[in-house]
Amino acid sequence: MQVSDFDFELPTGLIALRPSRPRDSSRLLLVRGSEDIEDRVFSDLPGLLRPGDALVLNNTRVIPARLFGRRLRDGSTAAVEATLHRRLSPSRWSALMRPGKRLRVGDRVLFGPPEDRACALGDLLARLADKGAEGEVILEFDLAGPDLDLAIDAHGQMPLPPYIAAKRAEDDRDRGDYQTVYAREAGSVAAPTAGLHFTEPLMAALATAGVSIHFLTLHVGAGTFLPVKADTLAGHRMHAEYGELSAGTAAALNAVKATGGRIVCVGTTSLRLLESATGDDGVITPFAGETAIFITPGYRFRAADGLVTNFHLPRSTLFMLVAALSGLEVMRAAYAYAIAKGYRFYSYGDASLLWRAA
Repeated sequence: MQVSDFDFELPTGLIALRPSRPRDSSRLLLVRGSEDIEDRVFSDLPGLLRPGDALVLNNTRVIPARLFGRRLRDGSTAAVEATLHRRLSPSRWSALMRPGKRLRVGDRVLFGPPEDRACALGDLLARLADKGAEGEVILEFDLAGPDLDLAIDAHGQMPLPPYIAAKRAEDDRDRGDYQTVYAREAGSVAAPTAGLHFTEPLMAALATAGVSIHFLTLHVGAGTFLPVKADTLAGHRMHAEYGELSAGTAAALNAVKATGGRIVCVGTTSLRLLESATGDDGVITPFAGETAIFITPGYRFRAADGLVTNFHLPRSTLFMLVAALSGLEVMRAAYAYAIAKGYRFYSYGDASLLWRAA
């Protein structure tokens, strides 16, 4: 298939720059087919599921992974920006840096304003240990482990998606807004945004309705922001991301399936890890490692029956995934409906509830 098969026109005014308040007051598009589309509110979710169904949520926590600093070399400096991508060791991170042409292996980089050097957290120094293609580098920090985590938290900004960052600066509100209420495991540089609609009262209402909630972890990398540059789906390479699904969660979800319950993933990250942990026989097993699964039309789903997800970018791997789940023509119709009805798109936008095509 061609990447152009997943293109559509989106008015820029529909790109959400702030989330709904309260979170569960966002709109929810219920999609059962191209002729069966219904406007709901996210707080309606408990009534749209059945007792015995299970929700699978990604409990990753976003770190303030966007760092601004200066490259130091032979007494000269140059402004640089880094977005941490994937942790490689207690002191090493893979990062996307720009401008890439100003960087050489061995360069030192000082992150944070110069006046911060008066305290230990101000000395966030790194060495450029390696340099790859498209601005990807490996940074070796002088700090390690919890000390490095504290320094990143002190200096970093929340890594808002480019389509938001291009229109406004990150601020203190984003520290809370760009984090799910159930975030626990630090390591992502992008939020699992379908989870941003959940509130503690809504989760209590789901439990009361007999819907069980289960957690896995997939640390979302900066690759989620990169455009698809290939002309065909076969020519695109997914970035690997680290995830974990425990033995207890695997057993609980297998039990849900055995009793006729449906498994509904909250977000494409949850779905991708769950499918990575499921065998051809449909049995979910514990998982700890990297996944680069690329789900496109024609994929045979092994575990997921439904998906709660936001509205995605044209020509993106995420729109390809929802087209694989519910059908390309169904998703074209659903997105055309959402655009006509003024649904808000992308990370801070509205949500949809999709079901697997028969």
